[in-house]
Amino acid sequence: MAKNKPVGDNARKGAVKNRTQVLNTKTKLFVKRNKDNGQFMDVKTTGGKFKGVTNESKNK
Repeated sequence: MAKNKPVGDNARKGAVKNRTQVLNTKTKLFVKRNKDNGQFMDVKTTGGKFKGVTNESKNK
């Protein structure tokens, strides 16, 4: 996970590790995925990207 010190400043330091996001082309929403086992974790319902999560490359 991301490092969030000092506590209470509402700022993320660095990216969230072991997570990627990919765009679902049917729903046009981003889906967060666990990088270790490939399990889908969450869907962004308000649109846009997840903050601090790396995008998966399209050329896999």
